Amino acid sequence: MAEAGSAVSALRPRLEALGRRLAAPRVAGGDGVFLAKGSAALEKLKDLCKEGKEKTRPSVLLQLYTQAVLDITYFEESQLVEEDFAGESSLQKVKELICILSDPEDLVRECSLNEEVSTNVILWMIYFLAYRSILFQPINILSTDLLECLYWRKGALLYMYCHTAKERSEWLQGNIALFKKCLNDGVHYLMKMLSFRCPLHLDGDVLLQDKDTARLLSEGIFSDTHLLAMMYSGEMCYWGLKYCGEEKQESPKMTEPVSGSDLGCRSQGTLADFLELGKAMLTKYVAVCEGPLKDQGWNTTSAKQMLCYLRKTHT
Repeated sequence: MAEAGSAVSALRPRLEALGRRLAAPRVAGGDGVFLAKGSAALEKLKDLCKEGKEKTRPSVLLQLYTQAVLDITYFEESQLVEEDFAGESSLQKVKELICILSDPEDLVRECSLNEEVSTNVILWMIYFLAYRSILFQPINILSTDLLECLYWRKGALLYMYCHTAKERSEWLQGNIALFKKCLNDGVHYLMKMLSFRCPLHLDGDVLLQDKDTARLLSEGIFSDTHLLAMMYSGEMCYWGLKYCGEEKQESPKMTEPVSGSDLGCRSQGTLADFLELGKAMLTKYVAVCEGPLKDQGWNTTSAKQMLCYLRKTHT
């Protein structure tokens, strides 16, 4: 159980850091339910990491740690949103939260964790991962649901920050490059979130009685959050074109993320430019909301207005 010992050693200082965040003085606001859940998960982790209790599987430790991170940071995010990201320190707080949300993946890499699997399974995974070019993605330990949640939270946090920042004209005029970087990183995180599941390819061997459900799955939409990620990423691309100026329409390169540290995600290349990606995401959003999700309460008015702007102004 060397891997378990490695995980415990790496976890202990992280648990102490989370404990300090929980103990920090707080103003009113935030969602106390999530804070309580995070505190409970943290206490359970501390108990599992005690001497003599280090035989817990690494995946259990990592998933429990990830859940604690998600719950504790959600409380802090809620406070920032309720305060409209007020104060000069709000962006620094956003950076800190993104660092923390990036840490579970960094922990997996740091510990070189892998579950014990059979030779046949290993061979199959090598083939599958090589085919998808994600050989170094830690899917053994962190479930797809958790990975999606981590990237969704990072992307949505930057979306909410940019949504507020764009309304502060004086700040925006003096911080266009920073605003654009926040948009770049937010779009990157949301597109990454959408990449973890493969769209369902329908053929003669796949029969679904509900054609609307089949259409959603074939578009890679497995939940409301997937659809929101498409809308958010499209809207952020629209903001990039609208507020960052004509001369700043080059393809947004994802170099160092807004976290500004080694904790966080690195892109493997360049995202599609704001115009093409924005049109693609908003077009798909409108098509789905007015197709299989028609009369389900999804509004397309704003998305259509943004599409109109992209098509007319940037043809």
